[in-house]
Amino acid sequence: MCGIVGAVAQRNIVPVLVEGLRRLEYRGYDSCGVAVLGAEGPRRVRGTERVADLDAQTQEMHFEGVTGISHTRWATHGAPTIDNAHPIFSNNALAIVHNGIIENYESLRDALRAKGYQFASQTDTEVIAHLIHSLYRGDLFAAVQGAVRELHGAYAIAVIHKDQPHTVVGARAGSPLVVGYGKGENFLASDALAVAGNTDRFAYLEEGDVCEITLDGVRIADRDGHAAQRAVHAVQAYGGAVELGPYRHYMQKEIFEQPRAIGDTIPAADPFGADLFGANAREVFDGIDSLLILACGTSYYAGLTAKYWIESIAKIRTDVEIASEYRYRDSVPNPRSLVVTISQSGETADTIAALKHAQSLGMKHTLAVCNVATSAMVQLTELKFLTHAGREIGVASTKAFTTQLVALFILAVTLGKLRGHVSDAQEAEYQKLLRHLPAALNGVLALEPQIIAWADEFARKENALFLGRGLHYPIALEGALKLKEISYIHAEAYPAGELKHGPLALVTEAMPVVTVAPNDALLEKLKSNMQEVRARGGKLYVFADADSHIVSDDGIQVIRMPEHYGLLSPILHVVPLQLLAYHTACKRGTDVDKPRNLAKSVTVE
Repeated sequence: MCGIVGAVAQRNIVPVLVEGLRRLEYRGYDSCGVAVLGAEGPRRVRGTERVADLDAQTQEMHFEGVTGISHTRWATHGAPTIDNAHPIFSNNALAIVHNGIIENYESLRDALRAKGYQFASQTDTEVIAHLIHSLYRGDLFAAVQGAVRELHGAYAIAVIHKDQPHTVVGARAGSPLVVGYGKGENFLASDALAVAGNTDRFAYLEEGDVCEITLDGVRIADRDGHAAQRAVHAVQAYGGAVELGPYRHYMQKEIFEQPRAIGDTIPAADPFGADLFGANAREVFDGIDSLLILACGTSYYAGLTAKYWIESIAKIRTDVEIASEYRYRDSVPNPRSLVVTISQSGETADTIAALKHAQSLGMKHTLAVCNVATSAMVQLTELKFLTHAGREIGVASTKAFTTQLVALFILAVTLGKLRGHVSDAQEAEYQKLLRHLPAALNGVLALEPQIIAWADEFARKENALFLGRGLHYPIALEGALKLKEISYIHAEAYPAGELKHGPLALVTEAMPVVTVAPNDALLEKLKSNMQEVRARGGKLYVFADADSHIVSDDGIQVIRMPEHYGLLSPILHVVPLQLLAYHTACKRGTDVDKPRNLAKSVTVE
């Protein structure tokens, strides 16, 4: 959720540290800062504006150094103020940056106060700084090793000390940290993307590792303190600036990249071959009798959609759990269940923790649907399917979601095919639908001008309801989430049949009701629900298929989709909801790509 960059070099490293933050800013932008070692100890520049402002400050101050650390923050403990911004100091001798949450920080803080340490921030990070300082005896590596043994929770840290001017020490547990191997210089970062272009050789630290980077090399110890070697990979992490081109925001650009992203995600050859998920996938799939899907946020809605597909096509019982809840309740484990985790980044802390919990209960068959091949989640699962959404910068997920849906549809048909529930003719039809999907999406994107006209009305509202039925109820949920994420309009979604069981009390002429209305088996039921809204003076905004016979009238506005798309209709119907949220947010003047209080990769609980 936050971003870390550290470096040791023989050149001024501040531009590298700041550029690394720029690339990671979408992960947290409440505050940011950079610290370098000088003759008198660490020096820092911090701010509560964006990285561009930090860059301007460092240039104006001629802020330079050859050893340093930097951080962009998503606030957990303590408000986004200068005092709480990282890097955090201890006694003007040590500086630290930290991702994650320390669960026992209060007891550690009390013990450190008893030793005379004073706290200048509200952060749990300052506890780590003072703890390491209290253990320092001339060896920063040893002090960090001692400190992390006392920490409970998740962390990735990078630390510098005035007495070791060419050293950065890092450690990780529950949050990612990578080492970048350069020539006469070395790097630490929470993502290889941060220092791509300075090196393409990376090692991914494992749980509990402590590492030390110097000009001459890298030293790593595992959680037991034993010297460890971690495989060095050549990773072509794209580090260049992503151009907006003709688009106003990255979110808009990523909405329009969906035809390409989906085309890249659909396998070129047989799209329903078990080997797409791993060499032993056929054996695993033959041995399962159910699925358990674990995910958060938008990915959770992808999982809810997949439940309809898998149970309909493959006839396999499928449960979908919110990952942040699953590990904290008593559940009934099934060793024959396939545990499917869904995450754009593959670093979502709640989902990784839920996966580990399921594994601890004896559920060994696991599959990750993920957009990042080098992520922690992909390393933890037996099987994987990589989406090809490309880099998604906008915090509100768009192309990552639709490529997840494609991956999950492929899983559903593959399982159905293996179980004999998909005939050759059905398989050919599903394949035809998939291949045509990018072109169909282009037709939906052409509706943007009509959606902009709706956004003019929505921008003046403070509440909205979204309705869907069956396969499209999760799409209504996703549409409501998008609207609230970036426009700050309160929005909720319901299965349309639930209107009369409570939500209808909210319907007035001031409450817009967005309805997803494909021409499927539930259309007539949905039309009845829409009449319930009209009878109470509500105003309907309907995305209807061309042959659904729903027309604009008093109290109802209709945008007609180019074509009905059967089981893959959710992928088409979510796109206009993305555009509606985007253009409404633009009309309201919000920060579309970096909405308040949110971050892209949620690496804390």
